[in-house]
Amino acid sequence: MPLLEIDDLQRSFYGVAALAGATLTVEPGTITGLIGPNGAGKTTLFNIVSGLIRPHGGHVRFAGHDITGQRPEAITRRGLVRTFQIARGFPRLSVMENLLLYGPAQPGERVSQALFAGAAARRREAELIALARSIAERLTLDGVLDNPADEISGGQKKLLELGRALMAEPQMILLDEPVAGVNPTLAEALAGHLRDLRDAGHTLFVIEHDMNMIAKLCDPVIVLAEGVKLTEGSFAEIAADERVQEAYMGRRARRA
Repeated sequence: MPLLEIDDLQRSFYGVAALAGATLTVEPGTITGLIGPNGAGKTTLFNIVSGLIRPHGGHVRFAGHDITGQRPEAITRRGLVRTFQIARGFPRLSVMENLLLYGPAQPGERVSQALFAGAAARRREAELIALARSIAERLTLDGVLDNPADEISGGQKKLLELGRALMAEPQMILLDEPVAGVNPTLAEALAGHLRDLRDAGHTLFVIEHDMNMIAKLCDPVIVLAEGVKLTEGSFAEIAADERVQEAYMGRRARRA
């Protein structure tokens, strides 16, 4: 059974259709790529799936549950999290503090727990600290845990964005251009981290404009054009597809 099911998703802005009935699925345990020319609707699709905007039609199901139109925090609690092309977070907080903020079941979220921390709250706090240190070590951020987030490199900010997502203990991560603006060496390292996450049981759904990275990482690859799924297959298959070539050259894509 697919982990993510998107059925006939529709969304318009000022009368212009960004999604015109997109239908696709993502299987568990894969790194699935989502590509397409500018304006194809990729980011709009991610925004709807992650709860940032509501669709005008269609449905989104995750792990068998209808999550259409749910708030981002509710979707995150179900195990579906999102990263952004431009790394977010709190620049004046340390890397460690940024990671800890994204841990679920925070013991300080309620005033009573914060003021009268019992054994359970202290235990959960220790668990979150251990999780944050483990994720930082996995992503080679352990050397900058005490650094303010605005003082680390751009590549490290990308890793911190991924680390914050992992703190939510997700089943699936939506990654929006994870290697954009990252130097080739760090991009290769980041790709290695993503493969390791897949091998550890995570499912990854990736928007990326770097076709070399898509070719190395993703199977299958889904092509979006004019707000609908144009085709799907291995990178070699979609690269050889004339409809994909036409879509990227700017001519009107013939729909599958």
